[in-house]
Amino acid sequence: MKLHHIRTVALGATMALTASVSTASAQEVLRFGHVYEASTPYHAAAERAADLLEEATEGRYTMEVFPASQLGKEAALNEALSLGTVDVIYTGIAFLGQSYGPISISDYPFTMRSYDHWKAYVGSDLFAEMSEAYSKVSGNTIAAMTYYGARHVTSNKPIMSPEDMDGLKIRTPNAPAYQMFPKATGANPTPMAFAEVYLALQQGVVDAQENPLPTIQFKKFHEVQSNINLTGHITNSLAMVVSPVTLGKMGDDGQALLNALAEAASSTSDEIVASEAELADWFRAQGVTVNEVDRKPFMDAVSPMLTSADVPWTPEIFARLQAIKE
Repeated sequence: MKLHHIRTVALGATMALTASVSTASAQEVLRFGHVYEASTPYHAAAERAADLLEEATEGRYTMEVFPASQLGKEAALNEALSLGTVDVIYTGIAFLGQSYGPISISDYPFTMRSYDHWKAYVGSDLFAEMSEAYSKVSGNTIAAMTYYGARHVTSNKPIMSPEDMDGLKIRTPNAPAYQMFPKATGANPTPMAFAEVYLALQQGVVDAQENPLPTIQFKKFHEVQSNINLTGHITNSLAMVVSPVTLGKMGDDGQALLNALAEAASSTSDEIVASEAELADWFRAQGVTVNEVDRKPFMDAVSPMLTSADVPWTPEIFARLQAIKE
């Protein structure tokens, strides 16, 4: 019989529920907080992990999932994780990099050749070593990595070569990893809050933006941009991270939590990459021009930056990453 104890609830309801659980009760409720909408595959993966945890621990542990920043924005969630007031979170690689710089390498342009390369990296000794180094600095444990999508440029003209990027005012997140690609190709990276992007594109405040296809669809950027250019310049991930306080109190059941998160992340990652393949045709059906792009000239433009003194990893780490076979 499928367990139905996991449900998304408001913070106040969970506090009441937690208060009502007797200290003598064998069941404990964990809290998984994230900033993504309840309609996203990332939220579905979190709820899947909750089901798996409850089954594996025979009901000793359940997990409530709080989407859409109910427990705070990403910075607050990272802080709460360290304090143990939240048990599990999704966080971007840039946040991991604030604790241990080299682990941010996968968020930079063209460090990953493909989804298969990313998947091999996540299962590699290199990632295990960097994950352990992150854990030593932060105290937190990376349980799993979830594929977020390949980032592509949208615009009102075809972007087929680096020259087409020259002078383009493109919205990016406010982080060096996301600004490297525009800078390398002569564009003008323009940091802007995510919520403002649609209107900025509609009004011509910026010429372009870049995001994975599922995000472009969800945020309806195709309504205000005529071209989607399949640059695939960044292979984005989300980390599922567990509090040291949580693992400390769970004992042997802590491994069940880590296993549940890893299993849910793996299956969701495969689903997301499959949806990307279908979305290109969906956008074409909406009348959007979807351009297949020769990525090599873009890679060549970025390449010198990836081995410069400005990046937060050593040449050895970069060489090991590139040596990983798909």
